[in-house]
Amino acid sequence: MLKIQEIREIIKLIDQSDIEEFSYEHEGSKVKLKKRTATVPVVEQQPIVQQPAAVQPPVQAVVEASAPAPEKVEAKVEGTTNKENYLQIVSPMVGTFYQSPSPDTPAYVQVGSQVKADTVVCIVEAMKLFNEIEAELDGEIVEVLVKDGELVEYGQPLFSVKPR
Repeated sequence: MLKIQEIREIIKLIDQSDIEEFSYEHEGSKVKLKKRTATVPVVEQQPIVQQPAAVQPPVQAVVEASAPAPEKVEAKVEGTTNKENYLQIVSPMVGTFYQSPSPDTPAYVQVGSQVKADTVVCIVEAMKLFNEIEAELDGEIVEVLVKDGELVEYGQPLFSVKPR
């Protein structure tokens, strides 16, 4: 089965090409990518200077596989135009957002929580695969931008973070 990083690389290549649809099957696993027709601005992570990238249609990834254990997935960090220069942790994939590993356990983070780059902040479930999303920056959670159980899109902001 393809790793999440390999799928991300395929998504980037599809985004930069004229290909509208891509399918891949291997050992019972399927990956199908389609470009959307609407254009949505995509902002690339910049080290210090934050500049928006060109407008590109996002790619929707559908991965079919069965894996019981959560995988760690890197989340993109995007700058905002907020007067306090908050950063956002965005969803690296399409799926369902969960604040905790199960309904009877507390949320990974909440407003006021201090996070480090390797802190798990939520789970995004895609095709019964539960992916742990890490903060990838040090700071304080100032806002949770989505509700538990809400569907999220690739690149959708999940948390606002005040960097340290």
